[in-house]
Amino acid sequence: MWESIKRWFDPRELRSVGTTPDYRFSLANERTFLAWLRTGLALVAGGLAAAQFLPPLPLAHLREVLAVGLLLLGATVSIRAVDHWARTERAIRLGEELPASRFPAVLALIVAVGALLLVAAVLLRGAPA
Repeated sequence: MWESIKRWFDPRELRSVGTTPDYRFSLANERTFLAWLRTGLALVAGGLAAAQFLPPLPLAHLREVLAVGLLLLGATVSIRAVDHWARTERAIRLGEELPASRFPAVLALIVAVGALLLVAAVLLRGAPA
């Protein structure tokens, strides 16, 4: 695990592997990395917004659960982004198949479940007591 983390911060180690690829592939990998970072930042912003601006919801602590969930998801996406960038860059340099990832599908499911929780909270809030 520490070796993987070390690779994130040591570009010399990455450049010592394989051959220098066409720069367009490295730039495309970097754009994908930046897109994932934007997604992570958006999730963090959503978590902060939920904590600060959502009114109390009918289910106890649902607002806090959503806020903390979004913050943790944002952090996870950011960490996953740098790991995927490093693994992809390494595969490009070695001429290997790009690493497969289930993370986008898992992220989509988590966001969908969160949205359904919000729909339930809105409907419960509108229901007469």
